[in-house]
Amino acid sequence: MNSDEIKQDFESALVKHLAFKARLRSFLYGNNSAEGPLRDPAQCVLGQWIAERRRGAYRQVPEMKALDQQHRHIHQQANQLMDLFRAGQPDQAKAGFANVQHTADVITQLLRTIEAQVRTANVDN
Repeated sequence: MNSDEIKQDFESALVKHLAFKARLRSFLYGNNSAEGPLRDPAQCVLGQWIAERRRGAYRQVPEMKALDQQHRHIHQQANQLMDLFRAGQPDQAKAGFANVQHTADVITQLLRTIEAQVRTANVDN
């Protein structure tokens, strides 16, 4: 991949990540969006992106494992909040979104770190 393709690939991952947060927040405010992609990291488009890249283009980057772990963690958090919401505790669910935001920030930082490593490795080749 050239530098522009790498940049575009990581921008698309970030957009997928931001869309997940927006859909979760929307769910917690009463929008009945599809729960599968919010609950299951394998159904999530970012989860699919991570799985493909871990097997392929970015398999040599050690931080991909941490990215996958944090991605799974954010889905666990989402499940907890969605369960609270479904149990009639929407205020508690909304209050828990701050923890999701913290994990989301970690994911964003990992994406940036991995992109920088891939770009550096690409220049070296």
